[in-house]
Amino acid sequence: MIMKHTIENLTVNESPMELFTYLPDGAGPHPGLVVAMHIPIGHTGIENDKFTLDVCERYAAAGYAVACPFIFHYWPKEEQMQVKRDEFRDDWVTADCQAAFDWLAAHGNVNAAKIGIVGHCWGGRVAWVSAVNNPKYAACTIFYGGRIKAAMGPNTPPPIELASQMPCPVLGCFGNEDQGPSPEDVADYSKALTAAGIEHEFHGYDGAGHGFQDKYAEDRYNAEACEDAWGKATTFFDKHLK
Repeated sequence: MIMKHTIENLTVNESPMELFTYLPDGAGPHPGLVVAMHIPIGHTGIENDKFTLDVCERYAAAGYAVACPFIFHYWPKEEQMQVKRDEFRDDWVTADCQAAFDWLAAHGNVNAAKIGIVGHCWGGRVAWVSAVNNPKYAACTIFYGGRIKAAMGPNTPPPIELASQMPCPVLGCFGNEDQGPSPEDVADYSKALTAAGIEHEFHGYDGAGHGFQDKYAEDRYNAEACEDAWGKATTFFDKHLK
């Protein structure tokens, strides 16, 4: 699947940021999705990350206008991944995803009232962080996002503590063999959303670990869990955004 995309050049926090955008065929206005990228490979540039490109293309083919911000623009692309992990800041990525959301909302062929966010792995956490800081999201999907119970950056609380600010329904898909997040972590996520009165549905997959949707990581990929989770995410977004 190869779909044409456009790279928009934005500035966030006085730093140049690439925004990969995809528009579906057909008449709009289309629902929108912010895709929060994961960190492996992608931290060197979205153009190098086949998995993230596939995610964007798949949702665009399903009728969604897609915007994927390069959230590691604060560092040189060649910088070591661990440096980016250690220095990552929730306030920075909130601004990055807000810029992507705003680009979609301002587009004449996008329905600004029907924009969601989705992320895998590192991006799953980013999806939560972004959603609790933007009251205009209409849906949020998290694929095996870890560290939601941990703060990143100065003067920011652990994202789980902001569950009451979640503005929309949440779908979560997790591997039951994963330890980051572990099934216990996932239970805590669910408890926090339940306590806040947030509509959500979580699904756990036996025999699947972290990154089970990434077909480019053969040691992690679980085809059965992958396709079932894709189906659940598509159904969820179609319900809330179309």
